Amino acid sequence: MYLDSAVSTAVKILVVGHFGVGKTTCIGSISEIEPLRTEEEITEASVGFDDLSGTPDKTTTTVAMDFGRLTISDEVVLYLFGTPGQERFKEMWEELSRGALGALVLVDPERLSESFPVLDLVERFGLTYAIGVNHFEGTNDYPLTEVREALNLSAETPVVACDVRDQNSAAQALITLVHHLLSLIS
Repeated sequence: MYLDSAVSTAVKILVVGHFGVGKTTCIGSISEIEPLRTEEEITEASVGFDDLSGTPDKTTTTVAMDFGRLTISDEVVLYLFGTPGQERFKEMWEELSRGALGALVLVDPERLSESFPVLDLVERFGLTYAIGVNHFEGTNDYPLTEVREALNLSAETPVVACDVRDQNSAAQALITLVHHLLSLIS
């Protein structure tokens, strides 16, 4: 479905997370348009900056943003902006966060400590958020209660398991965020 005059609400959502957590994959799997990607090859210039130990097969990285669109209903369209995950690109977050109603924060349960700087930025910019615990092949499934506790999240923050490679799973994580946003304005 394309945006037309029947749509009454356009919602800007950020898809954020640490380096290599699946932001580009998430937007690519659910966008109804060909996603805009600013992927570049990882070069030797990233040595010492980007920790590839958790993602040894990663060969590209987002250097500006990803963009996609998802129509939720005849009245609501989500505009999805994926942020770069590296610390050196955090200045872009301030620009991307302007006008955003919320953020889907993707986390890798095997690398939760890398999520704290991301959560700090989301909270600094005053964004309402939900957590998507991205499941990677060959990794353990952790109970969501343990992830919530490890991230020190409030009971009100939604935490949902997802596999961002799967369109339905990624969409459900976003829908969880939208429901959370709606619950706050009701």
